[in-house]
This record gives sequence, structure tokens and C-alpha cells, in this order.
Amino acid sequence: MTDGSTIRLADLCDLVAEQVDPRGRPDDVYVGLEHVASGRFLRAGQGKAADVRSAKSAFQPGDVLYGKLRPYLDKAVLAEDAGICTTELLVLRAKEGVAPRFLVGVVHFPEFVEYAVSGITGAHHPRTSWAHIREFRLPASVRDEQEKIAELLWLVHGTITACEASIEAGRALKRAAMRKLFTGGLRGEARKKTEIGPMPQSWIMRPIGEYAQQMQYGLSIRGASQGRYPILRMNCQQDGKVLLRDLQYVDIDDKTINAYRVRPNDILFNRTNSFELVGRTAIVEFDMDIVFASYLVRISVHGGQLNAHFLNHFLNWETAQHELKKLASRGVGQANISAGKLKGFSVPIPKINEQREIVAILEAIDRKIGLHRRKRAVLDDLFKTLLHKLMTGAIRVADLDLSAIEPVQSNT
Repeated sequence: MTDGSTIRLADLCDLVAEQVDPRGRPDDVYVGLEHVASGRFLRAGQGKAADVRSAKSAFQPGDVLYGKLRPYLDKAVLAEDAGICTTELLVLRAKEGVAPRFLVGVVHFPEFVEYAVSGITGAHHPRTSWAHIREFRLPASVRDEQEKIAELLWLVHGTITACEASIEAGRALKRAAMRKLFTGGLRGEARKKTEIGPMPQSWIMRPIGEYAQQMQYGLSIRGASQGRYPILRMNCQQDGKVLLRDLQYVDIDDKTINAYRVRPNDILFNRTNSFELVGRTAIVEFDMDIVFASYLVRISVHGGQLNAHFLNHFLNWETAQHELKKLASRGVGQANISAGKLKGFSVPIPKINEQREIVAILEAIDRKIGLHRRKRAVLDDLFKTLLHKLMTGAIRVADLDLSAIEPVQSNT
């Protein structure tokens, strides 16, 4: 960085406002907001110009495509090729002497995101503007320093995306394993037809209600306060596990906590949500004083006949999810599956030992996914810290010991 002088975003780049008709460029790459993931430097997908209508913005390799709609989502990517994009993405082109890979780091800088949000207009579709963000100021830097900053940021970013690829590969492996295990089992048996597809001959289909010790709606709380006990809500579910995140707290008496306290191996069923999310389940793997909200149904099963982890994995299998959604009634903006309908939903019941073996396989995959997810969380925190420290000049690349960071192979 320099001696404390600052520059504006407009000193680093220009707004390119070249409007084109996609009908004249049908084979071009098309980038919409749906192809830009929050906090990432490269797009997460692409469309085709032939599939869109109305005027779009043209971009070139090295341009930064910045999402002006809901800028708090932190959407901006570096274009790797030429194409067209939605007009909700501003096309920013680095000036001579400015490193494009540094520029995309600038617009992900937390202070820049905060500044962009301060210029929002529009209640239903909040947008920032070039007229506002062009005035954002940051410490001045020369091209050589920009290149060094960009190299480090992209190195960490590449490691994060590698972690994300590993997580997705793990999820794909689990989907394939579930399909194999829930249709073929582990014993090499002949299969029979059931209402949800082929299954081993020895497996029986029975309603969940026959094996449930308890099937209970959660606690109805209006405006959860800062009370003594945490309460699990719809956001507690991730990949079949109950997570302690973004907790709210409630004040309740001892009788209520005893009635609604979750315990290890309880399954929480998402009974009301969007059609996509209704029917999701997650299993409790901790023991603490915590209750659950009315959006959820607690399922407790007889462990000697039906393994709770087996049931949880089965209910989250895509085929079971498809069947569960058939039970949903549609409301305004959401779907609902009652406990009564859930009790009658049939699930496969293999011998208990086979259930446990299937669980062991799926849990091994889950542990691998979890390892990569924890690694990504650490790298995300490092990435945010580096963005702040490097862009403000609090630290310099030359002052860092980077020997512990391994380069990531990338085509970018």
C-alpha cells in the first residue's frame, strides 16, 4: 500500500454500458444472478443467450460482473470469457494499470459491501447504483502490490472452491449410496416391488406410526425472546443433522421444558415450509436442555425395531422425499404435512442389524462431508479477514508467512 492516500472505485475501473439484443448473439454465454454465488470470485454456472429475451449487457474476459440488486448478497465475479449478462449485473472494466483479479477482490471487500448497501433505493427490489459505488474509497496501491494481494486472495478462494467441490462430490456419493442401499440392501437378496420402488424380499413396509413412541408437534411461541432455553426452528436442519445455529431463546417453566425437550435420536420433521423444504428431517445427536418450535414434529421410535438414524436417512432419500411431498396440503406460499398423515407413511423395515450396517456406511460418508465443511468454514473466516486486512493496508503480503498454504491447481 502507499503512504495513506486513497482512491475511488472509479479510479480503478469504468462502467461499461454496452447493450445488446440476445437474438443477434444466440450462441453467447449468458450470465444471470442465478449463476453468481455470494462471496465467490467465479460464476457458478451459465445459460445461453438464445434462451433469454430483452436487452442485455455485453462483457469481455477480465470484466467484473457486479450484482447491484440486493448488494448485501455480495455477488460479483470475474468474467473468464466474453458473453452477455442480465442488466442487474454492472459490467466493470479495470483501467490500464489495474489488475482485474484485484478489482473483483475490492467489490467483495466487506467495507465496500456495507458502502454499497448504504446506497440502496427501492423497497421491493433494493438496488445500489454505479453513481453511488463509484465514490467508494480505499487505500491506493500500485499494480505490483495489487497483483500480490490478488494472488493471495485467489489462492485462498481456490482452496475454498476445492472444499466446496469435495462437499458436492460427497453429497453425490451419498445420493448414489442411498439409492443402492435402499433398493438393494446389503445381503444380495432378490427384490420385490413396493409402492416406492424395488426393495429386498425380506424387507417389510410399515407405517411410521407403528414404531413411533412419540410423534409430537413443537412448542408454539410468539416472538421468541432472550430467555433461558434455546429453541430449534426450521433453520436447524442441514443434511439430515440438527445444528445449533442462529438460536433464539424462550422463557418457559420446568413442566414445559420437560414436555418439549429434545433428546438424542429424536428426529425433527419439517412439517410446514415451502414445497421444496417441507418433509425434510434431521436427527438430534446432542443432550442438552433445548426445545423445538411448532413448525417441527418430533418423532421418537422404538430403537430395538427401527433404528432412528436409519429412519432419518431413509426419510431424506430423494425417493422418500418425493413420496412425502404427495402428502402435503398447499397453503398460501407454503405446504403442510400433518402428524396424522406422517403416521400413516410407510417405510422399509429390514432386520435391525442390516439397518445398523446401512447407517454405518452412510454415516462414514457424512463424516467425510462434515470434515470438508469444517475446513471450508475455517477458510471462509480466513478469507474475510484477509480481505479486510489487505484492502485496508493493515497487513501487507510481504509480511505474511504463506509456507503453510498449498497452491490449488486451477484452470483460472
